[in-house]
Amino acid sequence: MDHKMIAKQFLITGIIWAIIGAFFSVLFRLQLGYPEATFPWLESILGHWAEGGRITAEAYYALVTMHGTILVFFVLTAGLSGTFSNLLIPLQVGARDMASPFMNMLSYWFFFLASVIMMSSLFVQTGPASGGWTSYPPLSALGDASIGSKIGMDLWLVSMAIFVVSSLLGSLNYISTILNMRTKGMSMTKMPLTIWAFFFTAVLGVLSFPVLLSGFVLLLFDRHGGTSFYLSELFVQGKVLPNEGGSAILYQHLFWFLGHPEVYIIILPAMGMVSEILAVSSRKPIFGYLAMVGSIFAITVLAFLVWAHHMFVTGLNPFLGAFFVLLTLLIAVPSAIKVFNWITTIWRGNIRFTPASLFSIGFVSTFISGGLTGIWLGNSAIDIHLHDTYFVIAHFHIVMGVSAFFGMFAGIYHWFPKMYGRYMNQTLGFIHFWITLVGAYLIFWPMHYEGMAGMPRRYFDYSNWQSFNMFGGLNQFISFVVIIVFATQLLFVFNFFYSIFKGRKLTTPNPWDATTLEWTTPIHPGHGNWPGEIPEVHRWAYDYSKDGKDFIPQTVPVSPDESKH
Repeated sequence: MDHKMIAKQFLITGIIWAIIGAFFSVLFRLQLGYPEATFPWLESILGHWAEGGRITAEAYYALVTMHGTILVFFVLTAGLSGTFSNLLIPLQVGARDMASPFMNMLSYWFFFLASVIMMSSLFVQTGPASGGWTSYPPLSALGDASIGSKIGMDLWLVSMAIFVVSSLLGSLNYISTILNMRTKGMSMTKMPLTIWAFFFTAVLGVLSFPVLLSGFVLLLFDRHGGTSFYLSELFVQGKVLPNEGGSAILYQHLFWFLGHPEVYIIILPAMGMVSEILAVSSRKPIFGYLAMVGSIFAITVLAFLVWAHHMFVTGLNPFLGAFFVLLTLLIAVPSAIKVFNWITTIWRGNIRFTPASLFSIGFVSTFISGGLTGIWLGNSAIDIHLHDTYFVIAHFHIVMGVSAFFGMFAGIYHWFPKMYGRYMNQTLGFIHFWITLVGAYLIFWPMHYEGMAGMPRRYFDYSNWQSFNMFGGLNQFISFVVIIVFATQLLFVFNFFYSIFKGRKLTTPNPWDATTLEWTTPIHPGHGNWPGEIPEVHRWAYDYSKDGKDFIPQTVPVSPDESKH
């Protein structure tokens, strides 16, 4: 029930899932890059899903679906939020543990149960769910619609429902810990930006995940209870189905009402950690602390008001669409405030280049370049052309996938000494960073051009398609880079597990000269984190390079002759 142990459980489970999810993308990239080739070794891994060494169309859709589900929910939601909210909230606000350690433990074991169920769906005879990570009905609601809509879909829905329970248990705990268990002197405005980010992430989760749960429960009713929430006037293989009166679009509203806050549930913790790491590694106070808090709050509010921008082409009333365009473009404002503040924080800073600080700077880069394409997609008129093309894939993989992973990597490299009392290998960290950064851009940047040409996503083979077979060489190149980048992530995984046992040992409790409370604990903090009294806080978390001192910890009282901010 110790929050530090639960954080490690979330992290290592997340890493295992990340390897599986990324490996799936390597498999389907092989198909996209080399549609004519056969790989005999595929048959030995996938059996009848890759007869003769070529992935079948069904297996391709199953791989794409599971890749999305695993990385969005199991890695970037549970693995990111679950790890760092658990590790840092009690340590940075000055609490012995979470508000309810028992609920915290349950949160992990529900996640573990969801993971076991999702994993088992890979081994049923008809295969895992294959309706895309969004699982739109009617494809997902009718068992006869495709082989991936049979038992695999049920396991997917049950696993996701249990995952929502895990997420809610965690989020409620994070909120109550931050509001009720701060140490003496730790007012809300003295909290590090990491804690603000985890707080609003948890608020987003509590308000939006129940809507997703209801959407999934209704889908299970439609599949097995004979209801028609999402089904109406359908023909399957020439048979008329009795269902009428439902609306498939209703599911999309329920899904995206979580689905859009979800992308901020993924990115906010990364933003918080990047703010903290950039301040520490440039030896400067974070620029615009209150603006940073305000922008996190603005993103949290706006996140709930933009979901229908995923649905511009569903027959949504264009008048209503105009409001969603406005609100979508509006969310660029708080995002831009954060970007300018990060750049101003490192501007003329005395930057210490560690793997953590490089990944933080990389995060700012991918967040800008991936976020800018969102301005195109947020315009409903342009989205009619770009929707469901590779442009969308390029946009959200850079801004949500790559950026969130960069934030996660930065956090792991930075707080690894706190978790395990050892350092990760820096040289391997630098190799990991440069190949991943360059590789991510080489993989996803060309996809913008494919999308602008109108190349639709989720197709199994483009080689016979006159309009798009000119991209054959490009797709080959992308697939080649994917394999290299995947190999580099395995290098990171080696570095991580090797360093737990054999990494260079910590000799000082505060290796990065940081001001926050987690570095005031012993090198190996036990239960309750601090052996004596919990330290009292006297100042904000960002007193770097002040009055001739390199840094002043939060626990140092403010002296009368100190300079004002």
